[in-house]
Amino acid sequence: MNTIKAKNKIRERKVFIVDDHSIVREGLSGIINNKQDLTVCGETGRISSALQAIPDYKPDIVIVDLSLEDGSGIRLIEDLLHYNDSILILVLSMHDESIYAERCIKAGARGYIMKQESSDELISAIRKVLNGRIYVSDKLGDKLLNKFAANKIEVHNSPTDSLSNRELEVYQLFGQRLNKHEIAENLNISVRTIESYTEHIKKKLKLKDTREVVIHAVQDAMKI
Repeated sequence: MNTIKAKNKIRERKVFIVDDHSIVREGLSGIINNKQDLTVCGETGRISSALQAIPDYKPDIVIVDLSLEDGSGIRLIEDLLHYNDSILILVLSMHDESIYAERCIKAGARGYIMKQESSDELISAIRKVLNGRIYVSDKLGDKLLNKFAANKIEVHNSPTDSLSNRELEVYQLFGQRLNKHEIAENLNISVRTIESYTEHIKKKLKLKDTREVVIHAVQDAMKI
């Protein structure tokens, strides 16, 4: 049961949750609503409904998963910031931070935390972002600082790092075992465009055909 919050003493900062699992959203809501300074104002599992609801709810921070019902969390980050470049976004994901965190920060997120972290660390991350700072793990922070010092920010440490955000989104949907027609419908673009993205993915990952793209994407998804 949530604790009774001290009204008129601490301003509650509003949190909006975007995650494709309802049980995760419920768990996060329980954790966040237990804090006197935080409250969940809304939640959804879809990009489309998030883009409709967030301007109305006006949250102080949005928590975004990378794998959503209708596309990639990175696309949601870019779309949200396109309409409101001051919105604060924290990514909470099962995806390996060494592969995805830097991409999310570049897209405009103010932090990246993995779901394996404790609830206390999540609250700490939320508060840090709300206070105008960027949250990443100590390990990732050291890595980014080392890359910056070496002036090698664009070095790719994983084959998927070479993919554009849209190519990565298509790759991830292949990993969910969707075919090109289903992906095209999901992303509201043509099958021909999906085929073009697939060609780029094949070249960048040095794969022979679409079948190999699907196999690799599924294998990557199973590692999560």
